[in-house]
Amino acid sequence: MNPGDHVRVDRADRTYEGVLLPSSTDDHLVVKLEGGYNVGIDRADAAVEVLESDVYEIDGADSVGEDGKASEIEFDDDLPTISLISTGGTIASTVDYRTGAVTAQFDAEDVLRAVPDLAGRANYRGRVVANILSENMEPPLWQDLAQAVHEEIDNGADGVVVMHGTDTMQYSAAALSFMLETPVPIVFTGSQRSADRPSSDNVMNAVSAVEAAQSDCAEVLVCMHGSESDDSCALHRGTRVRKNHTSRRDAFETVGAEPLGTVDYDSETVEFRRDYHERGETDLALEDTLESDVELLKFTPGMDPAFLDVVEGSEGLIIEGTGLGHVHTDLIPRIEELIENGTTTVMTSQCLSGRVCDRVYDTGRDLLEAGVLEAGDTLPGTAKVKLMWALANSEHVEEAMGTSLAGELQERSVPWE
Repeated sequence: MNPGDHVRVDRADRTYEGVLLPSSTDDHLVVKLEGGYNVGIDRADAAVEVLESDVYEIDGADSVGEDGKASEIEFDDDLPTISLISTGGTIASTVDYRTGAVTAQFDAEDVLRAVPDLAGRANYRGRVVANILSENMEPPLWQDLAQAVHEEIDNGADGVVVMHGTDTMQYSAAALSFMLETPVPIVFTGSQRSADRPSSDNVMNAVSAVEAAQSDCAEVLVCMHGSESDDSCALHRGTRVRKNHTSRRDAFETVGAEPLGTVDYDSETVEFRRDYHERGETDLALEDTLESDVELLKFTPGMDPAFLDVVEGSEGLIIEGTGLGHVHTDLIPRIEELIENGTTTVMTSQCLSGRVCDRVYDTGRDLLEAGVLEAGDTLPGTAKVKLMWALANSEHVEEAMGTSLAGELQERSVPWE
């Protein structure tokens, strides 16, 4: 009895029939019912009959299962090779029936079993970099991920799909945008709702990401639902995307512009609306050194200047200022002290659209005179990741922060709906 088998489970006066899924514990069976829901059953109380073995076969998958044996595969020379890299998150999670909580458990092969619609679209290589919920993501894991992606591309992958939790996906996508120059697409995807829910978005997002990974756009992208319906996924540039809703399936948005492209789920077509780096245009390169001692601070009215003491001695500081990039005038002397003591300080805006311009009001000019750098319309989270990269890799940090390195800084800000 293995995951993927079609089983009948008798327990007390109830009978369940469906596909056996991997379980987060050895004490429970997890069965996906025909209605879409998963049910957890105590093994000790269950009689199990296998009706059909391995009904979810994985064609074109190259990975190692829990028994240490490679999957039996048949590669199709006419199909591209896509590397599936798992870091955990809801798209690669199961329900822990001890607690009822969703936990990251699946490796790349499990994802292929959970999304049989991926079969026949590509030849796959599976790799697990981490198995965490994305709130536990840290800069050293960005480096591990960048190195893994670099290795997969260097070994001939035609595209890479990174399965990642949605809460911090925008940070990881931005990090890889700065650390990697890529000749092939690198596509982040995840799901807002776990696979045991009929409204799960994991299948459509994963399939659309694989389609995008075969496209001509050689950039770091985020592929998630483009609307509440199951019609298309939006492709967002990794440095311009933000998660703007806690639970909606179309939670991700490109800030200050329309998405770079879309994947039509029914026709399986990928279309791009704006300019992008084309496949093969850039040679593969990796610069994965990061200065992790960078903080992001959001200014709010009434903030005590002493609050800035927490960043004393830090290498870098991103400030989310109000409007065009402002803080209370009482904070400026303390900010100037930080800069004089070696903390590179960069101003961004709390506004979702528009750009920093500290030359309009006295407060802004005082900040510039104190040595604060402007980040234009770079998103605050992206600015933090960029500063981490620039401090470690650039001899001219001020110039780097004012230059678009990976599409994070737009030439001008225009109204967009």
